[in-house]
Amino acid sequence: MAQWQKGKGWGWIWGAEDEIGALNAITPQTVLEALRLIRHGKTADLGLVVDRSSFRWPGHAATEVMSYRTPSGERAAGDDVPGSNDTRWHSAVVFTCDHIGTHLDGLAHITVGKGADTHWYNGFQEPRFGGDFGVMRAGADKFPPIIARGILLDVAGWKGVEALPSSYAITPDDLRQTLAWENVELRTGDVVLVRTGTGRFWGETGADHEAIHRHDTAGISLESAHWLIEEFGPIVLGSDTTTVEVVPFVESVHAYCLVEQGVPLAELHYLEQLATEKVYEFAYVAMTNKIKGATAGIAMRPVAIY
Repeated sequence: MAQWQKGKGWGWIWGAEDEIGALNAITPQTVLEALRLIRHGKTADLGLVVDRSSFRWPGHAATEVMSYRTPSGERAAGDDVPGSNDTRWHSAVVFTCDHIGTHLDGLAHITVGKGADTHWYNGFQEPRFGGDFGVMRAGADKFPPIIARGILLDVAGWKGVEALPSSYAITPDDLRQTLAWENVELRTGDVVLVRTGTGRFWGETGADHEAIHRHDTAGISLESAHWLIEEFGPIVLGSDTTTVEVVPFVESVHAYCLVEQGVPLAELHYLEQLATEKVYEFAYVAMTNKIKGATAGIAMRPVAIY
């Protein structure tokens, strides 16, 4: 099997038809190793609740939940139902973007290049594999269940602040010192989640846009992304913000991680419980949706088990 290389990372090593990148490194052995980290049977819900009021990156559509069938609507329409107890239903239509709330960026989310050379991970070209009804290669529906060793890098906790300031670029040295403070080591195959503290302002549905926006632009620098992937080999990088990377940036962490390395980005993960309990190592469990052609795993509820 192809392997991660120190100093180089993952790259396009899994074959011309590969659509899941670094997640190929999940094996029965790594799953068992992750599950052995569970000591107390405790869980931390890493998912955020969203609705039409939720904070989001400006390029993403809002979430709307629209009643499609209701008991009152059925009665008003004169719809008859069998049986003596007048059984009725609620159902809804959900309109949203696949990058809202807690989600996992798929490898087709970002493209690089121009014209006929516009492509995403593994050289899948936009003119051939892009579509109006979803991408035709490397959609998030291809991701396997992710069960891996999870590591929390609580940068805000190490710095002793509620949350990192706006546009704070997390450096490799920040990450080194956080690891030393936590007394944790990174290993190849980890899911690495970086805490900026932004999640503490989410509340019930992320409706306080001003408070969230003050901190949401903090994130890892491109240098940190290189350091993490090329020195340790994580299979997922994530944080408690909408972008994982610092904003603004000159060169994109998204392009490096998703296109060049095939490493998904886990965005808007709720990390406050883990930080409060000082849980820095755990079993990370997440499944993405089965919506064919989606560019992110959406409506996720990943769990840390420890």
